[in-house]
This record gives sequence, C-alpha cells and structure tokens, in this order.
Amino acid sequence: MADPYDILIIGGGPGGYVAAIRAAQLGFRTAVVEREHLGGICLNWGCIPTKALLRSAEIFHYAEHASNYGLTIQKPSFDMAAVVKRSRGVSAQLNGGVAYLMKKNKIDVIWGEARIETAGKGGPVVVSVGKMKKPVVEPQNPVPKGVLGEGTYQAKHVIVATGARPRVLPGIEPDGDRIWTYFEAMKPVAMPKSLIVMGSGAIGIEFASFYRTMGADVTVVELLPQIMPVEDAEIAAVARKQFEKQGLKILTDAKVAKVTKTSDGVSVVVETKDGKSETLSAERLISAVGVQGNTENLNLEGVGVAIERGTIKIDGVGRTNVEGIYAIGDVAGAPMLAHKAEHEGTICVEAIKGLHPHPMKKTEIPGCTYCQPQVASVGLTEAKAKENGREVRVGRFKFQGNGKAIALGEPEGLVKTVFDAKTGELLGAHMVGAEVTELIQGFVIAMGLETTEEDLMHTCFPHPTLSEMMHESVLDAYGRVIHM
Repeated sequence: MADPYDILIIGGGPGGYVAAIRAAQLGFRTAVVEREHLGGICLNWGCIPTKALLRSAEIFHYAEHASNYGLTIQKPSFDMAAVVKRSRGVSAQLNGGVAYLMKKNKIDVIWGEARIETAGKGGPVVVSVGKMKKPVVEPQNPVPKGVLGEGTYQAKHVIVATGARPRVLPGIEPDGDRIWTYFEAMKPVAMPKSLIVMGSGAIGIEFASFYRTMGADVTVVELLPQIMPVEDAEIAAVARKQFEKQGLKILTDAKVAKVTKTSDGVSVVVETKDGKSETLSAERLISAVGVQGNTENLNLEGVGVAIERGTIKIDGVGRTNVEGIYAIGDVAGAPMLAHKAEHEGTICVEAIKGLHPHPMKKTEIPGCTYCQPQVASVGLTEAKAKENGREVRVGRFKFQGNGKAIALGEPEGLVKTVFDAKTGELLGAHMVGAEVTELIQGFVIAMGLETTEEDLMHTCFPHPTLSEMMHESVLDAYGRVIHM
C-alpha cells in the first residue's frame, strides 16, 4: 500500500477537480479517483455542451429574424450533425484542460471506481479502487494509460464528490431511443419533428427552448402549477408568456401518467389536476424530472456515513458525521449546481487546512437557466420572504424601459428586487430577459457584502447597458425609479 495522501477526492467533476487544485495550492499531497472522465457531467454532458447547443440555436434564431435588424439573410438552415459536433468539440477541449490542470498542480489521477473500506478509527481512511466503469456514453478524450489505477490507497482526508445522475420514474425508464435523458437529448442523430419534455426545471426548459428554436413542435408537462418552480412566480409568468409566444406548448398542474412506445414515437397520457386526461403523441420524450445523488457502491453506510433523502448529510464546510470523510457538490444535496460544488470544494479544503472559511450560504447561490429568454436569480423570492415573516419592499423594472435592450431588439424582460422593508437588506433578485445570466453576479456580490438599498442607489451604473435596469429596479422599490 502506497504512502497516505493528505487528501483523496472521489470524483473528478467541477467540485472534485476544483477541490483538488485548491488542496494542491495549500500544499496537500492530493489525488483524484475518477471512474469515467475528468470534468464530470457538467463539462462533458451538462452545463458546457448544452450552452454550445443553445448558442447555435440563438444564432439560428437571429438569422431567422435578421430583417428585424435591417439585414437580409437567405432562409437559414442547419446541419444537426455539425451542431452536435461543435458541442462535443467544446467539451473535448475543456476535458483536456482539466487533465492539464491536474498535471500542472502535481495531482495524481487514479482511474477506477472507488469504495471506502475503513474510516473513523483514528487512522487514515482506506479506499480501494476497482475497474473503471464503462461510461454511459464514451468520453471525448481517451483515458490516459497511467500507473495509477486498481489498488488500495490511504488518505488522511477523503472528499466524496461523486455527483448525480438523471432521476428515473418507474414505468418511464429512458431507453436511449424514444425516451431520452439529457445524455441522448444532447446528441440527436436527427432533429425530431415533435417532442414532449417531462419537467420544467432548468434542464427541461433549456432543452425545450433549444428544440423549439430549431423548429421542433415541443410540449412541456409540469406537475406543479408554475413552470420553473424554484423561480419567483412573477418571473416565471413572464418567461412562460415569452415561451408560448415562441410556440412552446406548456401544461402545468399536469403529470405524465403513462408512456407507450409506438411505431414512430411515443404516446403519452397526461392527467391534469382536475382529473381530466389527454393523450399526446410525439417522436421523442425527454425525461427531465430532476437528478439523484450518486451514493451507491461507495460503502458509505458500511462506514457509518449519514445519508438523508438520498444525499450525504454535511455541515457548512463539508464534514460528514464520520471523522476523515467529507462530501461536496450534488451528492451532498441541493442546489445541485456546478458552481455550488466548486465553492463547496474550496470551502471544504480550506477548513481541513484550518483557514476557517465562511460556511456555504445557500441563499447566496445564484441560479441560471439559459433558455430564451434567460432566467437568473439569487436569494429569496417575494413569496418566500413573506413566508419567512419578512415585511418587504419590491422593485421592478421592465426591459422596455432600457435603451440598450431596445437597441439589441430584446425589449421583453423584467428585473425584480426584494428588500427587507425595515433594514434595507437585499433579500433576493430575480431576472428574465436577454443576458441576465451575466448580470446576476452583481446582485450576488451585493448580497455577499451585505449591501443595503442605499449602497445600490448611490452606485453609478454605466450607460448604455442592461445593468442599468438593476439600478432602476432598486430605485423602484423605494419610489425613485427614473425611466418607467
């Protein structure tokens, strides 16, 4: 058995590889165990390649509406194979970049599937590594043939960063052909003429937006009364209006009760809250009903690690109830977002070093959905703030009052801010419209610095920019809005 590592991380996704780099920076002898490919789901089959697909759809959309900008473009078309190839190429480039960062920071990469054998007994944590898992889909870059693989390893500290996978509903199991998860939806051989998307969270809405923009007839079925259920109700309503204007069909308070494969697609029975049902037909169905943590086959229960609602229970810096074992990212619970995993990884490693980092504040984790229009938010919704007993002041500013938005040809959207009426604390910010995923960080920083409405009102925002709407929304909350 080799000399113990200071830190061994199980999983090389965003949380795992960022934690590894920070550990190396702090002088820890570090290793990452990875069973499939570096970069995890986000880089290979999630965040990054979907944004490449959505960028292609965005450009196609603008080409179709070129006349709105005084331009003439012959009827645009697309090559789906080329669109997918570009998306996969983006992932491949970044996958190689993570491998470079591991080498640069002298981090050992151990290829195989890990299992924790012993922990919490005063000595090092013992981890066995078996054969690599056959990927659900082949990795973009071949796994390097190195000396580190199957065997037994020791570490003073083990961080579990195994991520999550698509949730599967009984009777609606994906088959890779007619019923898709995001894996298959990301690399279609051909564009389906019709599509049903089950679930209207970020994954479902992004794929619905992509396929609708590229010309498919798309219907979204959502169990709850509101699409994008985690978002502020007012923002979700604005987004829904725009989606439906684009031709997206949306059914809320509805559930997929039965799916039957047909000769040319799927037949889907949808039941609504009032007891009615209807049958929909489409070439494909995307199951986007959430994800679940990868806690299996790690022997977590065997070494006594507490599992709660399918994810590992941790404190604010990633510690589990077992000495020497930590968890970060999707496997450690919601929100299941790459940037949350990265930040948790940094916090966890710095806590191990004794640097006393600030614990993760989940209310300050931004959420972004890259549909058209984009949606972004941080903090409490108006309803949640009131539910928590807060007296609030709410500001709103519509895109149609902003010069830059009109010049861009993007006059539909809304910026909404929620403040504590007594203290002026910014409780939440919610946006829908062009480029809001790039704007939200301003409010995230403001909340982190405990900024009040007075600080924001006295900040000079540049003109002409979309960011001016952030300022105007704050002003509106206090009766001082200028351009609306």
